[in-house]
Amino acid sequence: MRDLLRAYFSRRTLVYIYNLFFSISRKLLTSFPFSLLMPKSNDGVVEESEAVPLLDLSKPSLPISFPIKSLQDLNSRSYFDSFHFQFNRSTVPLRGSSDGLPNRPRVLVCHDMKGGYVDDKWVQGCENDAGFAIWHWYLMDVFVYFSHSLVTLPPPCWTNTAHRHGVKVLGTFITEWDEGKATCKEMLATKESAQMYAERLAELATALGFDGWLINIENEIDEEQIPNLKEFVSHLTKVLHISTPGALVIWYDSVTIRGNLQWQDQLTELNKPFFDLCDGIFMNYTWKENYPQLSAEVAGDRKFDVYMGIDVFGRGSFAGGQWTVNAALDLLKRHNLSAAMFAPGWVYETAQPPNFHTAQNKWWSLVEKSWGIVQTYPQILPFYSDFNQGFGCHVSLEGRQLSDAPWYNISCQSLQPLLEFNEDNKDIIQVTVDAREASFNGGGNIAFRGKLEEDSSFTTRLFKPHLQLSSSPITISYSVKSDETSNIGILLSFSSPSHETKSILVAPQEPIRRSDDLLLQCLTTSPQTVSEWTVHETDLVMDGHTLTEISAFCYRPENSTKTAEYVALLGHISIKDHVQYQQKPETLLPASPWVIQAHDIELVPGTSGSKILRAKLEWRHDDLEDSVFPRYNVYAEKTKSTDVRPRKVLEKPRSETVFLGVAHVPAYYVAELVVESEVKGVRFVVQTCGKDGSWAKLDDSPTLLVVLEGL
Repeated sequence: MRDLLRAYFSRRTLVYIYNLFFSISRKLLTSFPFSLLMPKSNDGVVEESEAVPLLDLSKPSLPISFPIKSLQDLNSRSYFDSFHFQFNRSTVPLRGSSDGLPNRPRVLVCHDMKGGYVDDKWVQGCENDAGFAIWHWYLMDVFVYFSHSLVTLPPPCWTNTAHRHGVKVLGTFITEWDEGKATCKEMLATKESAQMYAERLAELATALGFDGWLINIENEIDEEQIPNLKEFVSHLTKVLHISTPGALVIWYDSVTIRGNLQWQDQLTELNKPFFDLCDGIFMNYTWKENYPQLSAEVAGDRKFDVYMGIDVFGRGSFAGGQWTVNAALDLLKRHNLSAAMFAPGWVYETAQPPNFHTAQNKWWSLVEKSWGIVQTYPQILPFYSDFNQGFGCHVSLEGRQLSDAPWYNISCQSLQPLLEFNEDNKDIIQVTVDAREASFNGGGNIAFRGKLEEDSSFTTRLFKPHLQLSSSPITISYSVKSDETSNIGILLSFSSPSHETKSILVAPQEPIRRSDDLLLQCLTTSPQTVSEWTVHETDLVMDGHTLTEISAFCYRPENSTKTAEYVALLGHISIKDHVQYQQKPETLLPASPWVIQAHDIELVPGTSGSKILRAKLEWRHDDLEDSVFPRYNVYAEKTKSTDVRPRKVLEKPRSETVFLGVAHVPAYYVAELVVESEVKGVRFVVQTCGKDGSWAKLDDSPTLLVVLEGL
């Protein structure tokens, strides 16, 4: 019920209703028998909470993300004993500098979606390709995963993809209502207890690889415990800065220094003491037009650490949120304060027309127009993107389809293009990421559709890098699927040491003209056909130059139809330096072998004589760190013989080979693999992926044969 009410009422209104209800209920209890106010249970009917057994988190099962709901569990460190702990570690380091935030107004995005832990709780992914996702990471600096549990731990999928784009990720520590007051009373009983719980939170962030905490105390605090609350905030900030350099602790504008639950909506003497102890404050979202200026004056040289809240649902927020969110952003930008946008999933939850993908792009375009781009990538090599948004209808590898099942796994999201949104659709070519179309790798692509005359061209932004180049050659490659009349080139824009601009078009060897009839320098590619895709590749040296933009260049070859339908798919873009180009995943491996093991093996009866195999796979290479490979493809090959055959049989997957899924840690849980009665064993294969998007050959990949007899 609370989650339903939150969709329509502000927090302040909810607290008023809550207090009014319990005031009335206490009076009713003195006048009526208690039994009249309690629901009567029918004989034989079991309460829902009793009918559904709680998951035993210590036992093997499909890996999930989950919060910590009590101080006892936080204190005992029981989370680390969970079967799911190792799967919940983020393995993608934060891109760019791990130091503090940039010295400018920033954008914080607080994710609040149906209580949290929806499709994103499935660490290895799920089948709901219509799940919620964010792909506009280039418009934010900090991402907070929020729920109303005591300790909200971000699912690793959000940390992985946010880090890939240079965005820091925070979990949430929240106490609220009467239960929250009791929790705080226990947590803040002594200075030592406050420090201990702060250390527990710092330990969790460091172990799971995220970047800090939003602290939200939304209940009254006994005034004599305020010193211990300040110690909790101060100690958490200090310990976290030591264990995770660049980490953040942000205080939410709620309880005051006097212990009262009074949202200030601006920086005042009542909440500034907490602000002074940590890295920033997330201001409540019911502020007035002059509050940003007043807050900036109080903050002084720390005004960028003041994040003025904007509730995207509206709910009393300045300018109403929703489709007018830019009005609040414009005001904050004028006063040089930071913004904290709460619940941008409003677009998804309220099913904004015409569809989620279009509405999402439209809403974030408002943010870009108001605030501008805050993340630039790539900044280092190798650079690779297959435009995967973390969900799709199929999975492909070098143009060959591995699976046609729908899927959702935000960890699989690659670096996202900065596509521009044009609502009027006046562009001659419409540019979209279309997961329904074919993919070269993963489940994404960029689709270009429209009409294009022979002597015209169309250019659109893909990425905004800041990539300084040396005298070493770089190799540029990209894949295209189209007919012979629809061509795509990659337009690279550079800045010289003297700040002169230069553009080079990487394209097939054909004469190209811009629409303004000026010749454009063209660097021709060596095309190669791979599974109905054409892979273009060339080398380039731009010593001392900085790559500042990567664009798609759509054109028609000479002698094509004057005006005709233009349809082309861009499958991937890759830029490597010459040394990196020579290094495939298998060439990175020392001579010593991989170790792959199976644990917690179960074989249980299935249907029609079949059985269900469950097992936890783990692998390691003694000479390499886990982070060398950002992901792994996991396969299973059912065999009718347990003889160990030469590995070359796996060079091309056989019909019996099944793609199971993707792992981002060196472990994978096989939950429900159906094995027919004649199957004697299952050979598991783990295929490594390089940071440049290249995959090891299957016959070079580690394997493990699990013999079913005797299980």
